[in-house]
Amino acid sequence: MSETPSMAYRILVVDDDHQIVRVVRSYLEEAGMRVFAAYNGDEAMRFIRHERPDLVILDLMLPERDGWEITRQMRADGSLALTPVLMLTARVEDTDKIRGLELGADDYLTKPFNPLEVVARVRAILRRATGDLAAPRVLEVGALRLDVDRHQVSVAGCKVDVTGAEFSLLKMLMENPNRVFTRSELIVQAFGYAYEGMERTIDAHVKNLRKKLGDDPARPHFIETVYGVGYCLREEPSR
Repeated sequence: MSETPSMAYRILVVDDDHQIVRVVRSYLEEAGMRVFAAYNGDEAMRFIRHERPDLVILDLMLPERDGWEITRQMRADGSLALTPVLMLTARVEDTDKIRGLELGADDYLTKPFNPLEVVARVRAILRRATGDLAAPRVLEVGALRLDVDRHQVSVAGCKVDVTGAEFSLLKMLMENPNRVFTRSELIVQAFGYAYEGMERTIDAHVKNLRKKLGDDPARPHFIETVYGVGYCLREEPSR
């Protein structure tokens, strides 16, 4: 069912391939979203800074400045740091995907892709970014605090900026302290869908979260690696 115009999300599609932009635009508009386009990196950054879209679908290989640089600049700007980014890339190497996730992308799709999957991914990312406003609550585990309603995370009273994907993952762990999740369980329960290579995505998001929370991977206070299984969030610091 399409959203009403007043509730339509504003999506920026950035790709120098006009045909890809046309296809993605048509499917997103059919899903009730307002879609804007940019065809190079400079044009994209101008639009992002001035129009503040709800989500950016971003090709990596762009003229002027590439998708990695755009993501880096967005995450370094406090007013743009929480804007969700879905990367599109023709590069299938894991190193390229992980690099994008570590820069702060929420998700990625490799080309060629099914436009219906683009719509599904966009909807899932937006759900994570906006949260469930019908059930406001606060989660606390030690010095770690997560406000579901305000979509905020803090450590010992200090605010920590996290992406929508990182927020969703941390929320799942904090709702189930001391429970060990496999990567596959985290993928399905935190993100709502799975695809090949997603386990590496979870690892990249955990790495980013640890860095932002000030967690030492060798002696974690929060997110612990359970080797051969997955991750858990301990109520007490690891010894």
